[in-house]
Amino acid sequence: MMAETLKEKLINEETILPLGKRKPATNGRMLFILGFILLGCVLFSACTGALSISVPELWQIISFKLGISSNASFEEQKSIVFWVIRLPRVCLAVLVGIGLGIAGASLQGLFRNPIADATLIGVTSGASMFAVFVIMLNVKYTLILNEVGGAYAISLVAFMGAVLTTGLVYQLSKITGEGSVTTMLLCGIAINALVGAVTGLMTYIADDDQLRTITFWNLGSLGGANWTSVISIAPFVLISAFFMPYLAKALNLLVLGESQAASLGVNMKILKRQVIILATMGVGASVAVAGTIGFVGLVVPHIIRTTFGPDHKTLLMGSALGGAIVLTLADTISRTLVAPSELPIGILTALLGTPFFLYILWEKKRKKL
Repeated sequence: MMAETLKEKLINEETILPLGKRKPATNGRMLFILGFILLGCVLFSACTGALSISVPELWQIISFKLGISSNASFEEQKSIVFWVIRLPRVCLAVLVGIGLGIAGASLQGLFRNPIADATLIGVTSGASMFAVFVIMLNVKYTLILNEVGGAYAISLVAFMGAVLTTGLVYQLSKITGEGSVTTMLLCGIAINALVGAVTGLMTYIADDDQLRTITFWNLGSLGGANWTSVISIAPFVLISAFFMPYLAKALNLLVLGESQAASLGVNMKILKRQVIILATMGVGASVAVAGTIGFVGLVVPHIIRTTFGPDHKTLLMGSALGGAIVLTLADTISRTLVAPSELPIGILTALLGTPFFLYILWEKKRKKL
């Protein structure tokens, strides 16, 4: 009886959840606000670029393609740019943002740390190491990989690297300890250091062409977006975004600690496995097609938590939509700021995320005073 009372109190009262101050907004209100903002960002991104497309022209292009209107008073060049170049890129930005945002929120809940993200379990570093390995291969083996994976050989191997590295971290945490969150965190730090050293060694011995490719990939970019890359990432990200909210109640209980959550009915082994698998799917697929994009999974969940409250029922979906908003805007800026060239999107997210990260640390220190 006492356990049930405590469980209801944890879920219904923000005072027990230490990660936020405001009462959680309803899911409907949060989804409407963020969905409306995302729609505006998508519309702005689709119309903005080297070739500007007005909103009326965009409506004519879409309605003509869908057969709603027979009026073809728009320029054919703008239609091609929208359907072949700009719309796939916007869709990819939305999907990558969803994958990074919801993974960051879930991992922060799992580790009970508001500055945790996917790098702690080796997803990003594993994908980077395997991608660099493919780039370093000589022409003979690269041709073999291209026959198997086509133009997406690097992406396929990077995704495999993310999955394998995360699996290694999870297995080591069970071998070296009881598989606790703290043990997993320590194993993640150790594996990240090892993988980073191997990646650094390969980067050091790379030639000029390889080094240029490695650097561009590690900085992150959506420049290679097309419908094939959108279709390849969509299942992984959407599965992660669909199933992760079902873990919200368990993540809320985990705020009390592993032993307390277990006493309230949470199966910690299953919860950790589910969060790790779903987060790896979203982040691994995102990193595989877009390269390394930092700070989205760190900053966005903190903003959503501060704005809408700490309840994971709101936080997870809010972080998914917030990640999509941030990445869509960042990609729009990256391809228009120095047009016709473009900045790697990872540089922009780092420039935006670093000050906010320092602000988080300053706020934590100020609260202790």
